[in-house]
Amino acid sequence: MDFSPTQEQRQIQDMVAEFVDDEVKPRAAEIDETDEFPWDLVDEMADLGLMGMPIPEEYGGAELDYHSYAMALEEISRGSGGLGTIVAAHISLACNMIYEFGNEAQKETYLTPLAAGEEIGAFALSEAGAGSDVPAMDTTAEPVDGGDAYLVNGGKLWISNGSVADTVVLFAKTDPEAGNKGISSFIVRPEEDDGFIVEGTEHKLGDKGCPTAELRFDEMRIPADRMLGEEGRGFVHALKTLNGGRITIAARGVGIAQAALDEALQYAQDREQFDQPISDFQAIQHKLADMDTKTQAARLLMHQAADKKMAGESFVKEAAQAKLYASEVSREVANEGIQVHGGYGYTKDFPAERFYRDAKLNEIYEGTSEVLRNTIASELLD
Repeated sequence: MDFSPTQEQRQIQDMVAEFVDDEVKPRAAEIDETDEFPWDLVDEMADLGLMGMPIPEEYGGAELDYHSYAMALEEISRGSGGLGTIVAAHISLACNMIYEFGNEAQKETYLTPLAAGEEIGAFALSEAGAGSDVPAMDTTAEPVDGGDAYLVNGGKLWISNGSVADTVVLFAKTDPEAGNKGISSFIVRPEEDDGFIVEGTEHKLGDKGCPTAELRFDEMRIPADRMLGEEGRGFVHALKTLNGGRITIAARGVGIAQAALDEALQYAQDREQFDQPISDFQAIQHKLADMDTKTQAARLLMHQAADKKMAGESFVKEAAQAKLYASEVSREVANEGIQVHGGYGYTKDFPAERFYRDAKLNEIYEGTSEVLRNTIASELLD
């Protein structure tokens, strides 16, 4: 494995970094304060080809390799954790589900506008009683009209982009008695499908700008040709999609950790106590050294998982390790960033406290740290 980026990968990273520094970072505090979806920034990212990065060009994407995608998402998350989630949920979950499991007609009709950034996607899996325990979901899809349509009833919770999405990938039980083999996945169009209801959005600790919605489906009728793949394969689809998504959540963690480190480095050199910059104190130097070491290690685990995926090898363990470690590192580095800032780090005068709030989510969504440890152990013992 070569850890040196190619010239093309470096150019992509530099392009995204410039966009983040010029457009995202100056808006990050405002997005955090208002919690409004940043439509203008998403439109700019679409113009730059960032809303369908790993999707083939024939379906509206940029056809980037997963190293480039991870590096770009790391940069976006360095600017705004919420924006990082918007992109990750849109691409890694919604777009990838349709690309991996949709037929040609579905890809042309629904994937192309998503990958081009003309529309926003969401991935509706979790429910109030079915988070890590996916088969416990209550949402059902009953065939009607002689099998030409499905009638969906139920609800979903914690759905990133759920209130703004043009296309939602939905999981529902088509055979409630069959456990995980009775779950199927569908393409839902909120503006077209009567019975799709946004109950509201969550007021969260962090991850602002990305709406986390509660959805309800009341006798929602969807055509049978919107089912993704075969009936009863939805659980498998979800696991495969989340596995790839963990690489990008690792990228989000690395980006937030890098942002916290950058701010702490600058502050430590600017802040003076006892007639010298606090960066002259060994205690501060050790914190900075540990912060950088952890961030670099997390970045390497992220690229290891991306490398395995690109090689077509199994990357279940590597993706789980990258997501687990980068998630915990982002929180640890953000915590130390607050400590370096001292009292100022606990105020909104500096972004250190925002990094901490944004980092915590990494340990919860797309596989909690506890579930990921189970996954890693299972792979080790298999």
